[in-house]
Amino acid sequence: MDNPVPPRAAGPGPRRRDRHGRGMRGPIAPPQVPLAASRAEVFADLVQDSVERLERRWPQLADIDFLVLEVPHLDGRGFSDEAVPLGGTIPAREGRPARVVIYRRPVEIRTKGRDERAALVHEVVVEQVAELLGLTPETVDPRYGDED
Repeated sequence: MDNPVPPRAAGPGPRRRDRHGRGMRGPIAPPQVPLAASRAEVFADLVQDSVERLERRWPQLADIDFLVLEVPHLDGRGFSDEAVPLGGTIPAREGRPARVVIYRRPVEIRTKGRDERAALVHEVVVEQVAELLGLTPETVDPRYGDED
């Protein structure tokens, strides 16, 4: 073997196939189907739907930021004697708008399905908006507390 076969030179550009020749792995579902959305994205959509529902009646809600956080921050205190909060408010100050915060994990733990979760998200949003505006939840949304 005087002339050994030289190794094949790797071409420029990305690798097109995996070592078994079946192609690179892709997403399980295309981005337009619900399976492709993460739980956090679906939850954020529920909050947004609730806010849009309330904004029709209360246009001033456009000036409020609505945030979704995973869990409440402890700030050195525990929740042993009280329930874990599902949401909270941060009043406006120094050029920052008021904020309503919804905690995703505590809400998800308390619900079983999408419909139940959507109802609880709307209830929490209504309660927090009512607290921020200094109104009762029934004033913010007349259907508050109704069994759907």
